Amino acid sequence: MDPAVVAQQAVDKMRLRAPAIGITPKPGGKGVVGMPVYMWTDTGPETYGPNTASASIGPVSVTATARVSKIVWNMGDGHTVTCTTAGTPYKPEYGKSPSPDCGHRYDKPSSSTGSGTYHVTATSTWSIDWQVTGGAQAGQLTEVRTSSVDINVAEVQVLN
Repeated sequence: MDPAVVAQQAVDKMRLRAPAIGITPKPGGKGVVGMPVYMWTDTGPETYGPNTASASIGPVSVTATARVSKIVWNMGDGHTVTCTTAGTPYKPEYGKSPSPDCGHRYDKPSSSTGSGTYHVTATSTWSIDWQVTGGAQAGQLTEVRTSSVDINVAEVQVLN
């Protein structure tokens, strides 16, 4: 029995989900051009890891552990941001400070797009290490999951 096949069965037992997107501005709210955008995901076993499962076929037993190695955010404005952490949830006391680990700033309002919103996608890459129980055989697998939200970013108009 090929241990990689058994490893894939262990991975199939896991519930590896796409990022549970957290973003400011929140979907349904409005952000402002030039203000910091924070992006993050929940950090549970199904959305960020670690997530561990085992499987056996005949005499071959494998344990696999999955963790997100990166999240690539397509911001909907032609820019992508690659984050190697889960990101930092925004808090009002952060004010205009940029995200310390996973952020972006829009330089045009979303009204400049055909839909009137920025369609933001977050694609997580799960890196999965597996090992045969009691054996020297080991390997790696990769899984990818994507989720998305639409956000509205407006321009602030200053009147004299």
